[in-house]
Amino acid sequence: MKFLMPALIALAAAALPACAAPPSQREDQHDRGARVFTDNGCTHCHMIRNNGGTKGPDLSGVGRRLSEGQIRTQIIEGSKTMPPFGEILKESELDDLVAYLHSCRDKTKQK
Repeated sequence: MKFLMPALIALAAAALPACAAPPSQREDQHDRGARVFTDNGCTHCHMIRNNGGTKGPDLSGVGRRLSEGQIRTQIIEGSKTMPPFGEILKESELDDLVAYLHSCRDKTKQK
């Protein structure tokens, strides 16, 4: 039993890093989400930080206005003017895109 306990502690300690997402992984999700945004033509209609189209709303501050759930629903279901992407995007791409858009928290300019 004396030798078993240190082995169990070492095994548990080795598993800990796999449980928490390191900052670099979160940054990777942001980068992947930005790539999904560009690769799927979102920039044809939407602008983020003065880059992209003007047909749809500017998404520079969408993370301040909508929750992750609301962003996800909008992407999946679309709207009268936006096509749905629920059957186009893989679940991992959707997760990355939602995380990216929710990180867009620029303040809107007062007119």
